[in-house]
Amino acid sequence: MEHRPAEHEPAEHEGASRSGLLGPAEVRDLAESLGLRPTKRLGQNFVVDANTVRRIVRTAGVREGDDVLEVGPGLGSLTLGLLEAGARVTAVEIDARLAERLPVTVGLVRPGAPLTVVAEDALRLDALPASPGALVANLPYNVSVPVLLHVLRVFPSIARGLVMVQAEVGERIAAPPGSRVYGAPSAKAAWYGSWRVAGTVSRHVFWPVPRVDSVLVGFERRPAPGDDDERAATFALVDAAFRQRRKMLRQALAGELGDAAAASAVLERAGVAPTARGEQLAIEDFLAIARVRAAG
Repeated sequence: MEHRPAEHEPAEHEGASRSGLLGPAEVRDLAESLGLRPTKRLGQNFVVDANTVRRIVRTAGVREGDDVLEVGPGLGSLTLGLLEAGARVTAVEIDARLAERLPVTVGLVRPGAPLTVVAEDALRLDALPASPGALVANLPYNVSVPVLLHVLRVFPSIARGLVMVQAEVGERIAAPPGSRVYGAPSAKAAWYGSWRVAGTVSRHVFWPVPRVDSVLVGFERRPAPGDDDERAATFALVDAAFRQRRKMLRQALAGELGDAAAASAVLERAGVAPTARGEQLAIEDFLAIARVRAAG
């Protein structure tokens, strides 16, 4: 649901710094005023460096008039940066306290800014007041991949974006077939478009400081290679292949395709070597297997 501003109007020092964005003091003041202690469960690490925020916005290519979806806006650091660039922002926040406070914070700095706050779990999101053209977010690290894949599936209007995630996860998302870190997230992300690591982010620009490094991952959407039923069938094969990634596909997919002999037959008809492993296959290869199975 869309959230309205809280009745409490914070003092001026609880808003942004003179830069127009949130700095360390402002973030801590806001957290204190809400009685907020960032939780690992919600993946709450707030950006406190204005230069980093502007770098994210710039790297994302946000332009005036863009409709941007932000997931996990927290206290509003990135939100203010997106609004500063002239974007119309729809911010989805699971924490009710933060969802209620965000429009108040923004109202102090940018009265009348085009912000819509949706108090919802992004993993349950199925509709928005506007159709976003871009996703720009500091994703909660504990659910970054599920949120990313869900949002891309539900909102086909998203054509491009930039997300900040844990470095290990980001490198995996952007990995090509054959890479040491290529896995299920890599293959599934490739269903929606092309991905790249667009930069690193110091852990010291966050409060509290996380124990992991972060990267920016950018993407450009392309038409899906199949329909939604084919996507579901393909993703099931991806999961099976990487659940036992050290095994040959004829063994790893035996459960999905009947047995090892049936799996070998399907793989051969799809033009995939039964002795190959999942890490060697592009998403189009998994789709080919799904289509052969569906054809009987």
